[in-house]
Amino acid sequence: MKLDTSYLGLKLRNPLVASAGPMTQTVGRIARLAEAGVGAVVLPSLFEEQIRAEADRDERLAEAGSDSFAEATTYLIDPHASTWPRQYLSLIERAAGSGVPVIASLNGSTPGGWTGYARAMQDAGAAAIELNIYYLPASPFPLPGRDAEQRYVDILTTVKAAVGIPVAVKLNPYFSSLGEMAARLEAAGADGLVLFNRFMQTDIDPQTLTISTGFPLSGPAEATLARSWIARLRGQLHACLAASTGVETADDVAAYLLAGADVVMTTSSLLRHGPAHVTVLLDGLTAWMARKGFGSTDEVRGMFALAANASRPDFGRADYLSAIKRATWTYAPW
Repeated sequence: MKLDTSYLGLKLRNPLVASAGPMTQTVGRIARLAEAGVGAVVLPSLFEEQIRAEADRDERLAEAGSDSFAEATTYLIDPHASTWPRQYLSLIERAAGSGVPVIASLNGSTPGGWTGYARAMQDAGAAAIELNIYYLPASPFPLPGRDAEQRYVDILTTVKAAVGIPVAVKLNPYFSSLGEMAARLEAAGADGLVLFNRFMQTDIDPQTLTISTGFPLSGPAEATLARSWIARLRGQLHACLAASTGVETADDVAAYLLAGADVVMTTSSLLRHGPAHVTVLLDGLTAWMARKGFGSTDEVRGMFALAANASRPDFGRADYLSAIKRATWTYAPW
């Protein structure tokens, strides 16, 4: 059974990737994931704010002089946060020997000099960079949608100019025309697109009168949106497509491959079950392929993607109307 695949020009032994999160935060955890069989790892994000904090600290120390080190570090809100960028480069260097490709993650929301840190990631040994542009306009009114979209393109262009390694962009599903945005990013140099980023959501508890925020672990129900867009984009773009969110079982991995994903990323399932779950997913995928008569992931990939020459203006509407009719008959109370 051939599970080997290609992503961002990297040769992977299989399409399962451990995405950014606590499971890829230390060399020891990455080594356990590699031993379990994962195809690649994405390191936790290095944030624009952390890079700026380090630069600010260095500037203040230079102005204050070396004799004022202890006092100068207190100028920052969190003096320890500014050490993470340097530790991050060390993590890349050490993780590069794990036996699987290491993809660094850079997270920001504004164009600026912080994007130059991508070159340091490349020099430290990162095989590629995943660019996570976490940007939500603070006000819904003053900023035109086109300007918000251009910010993504500008940040990507700046990062691409700084490195020679592949760069993937992690997208959210909230663009008014996601297909056009995907094409714009590809034209701007994106080697891959990761679908989808999960924005932090706030909620209101009427009993405690409090506002909650956070990132609950994802579940399989959240995968349908990403799968539908991967199927639509497959064959329309040259950029690689990575699936992210909603992976719990081998069937979830298989469904993403059938939709057209080059690789399938997971964080939540590894946090629930530990690194050994990688082996469970891969064994399950192999068994499924054997039952269905597939000899390689290439035979599976994109089997149910929409063909470029089969799209019709009424295609989505026809499916929509059929689904409404089925739901009406299924869920009608009496």
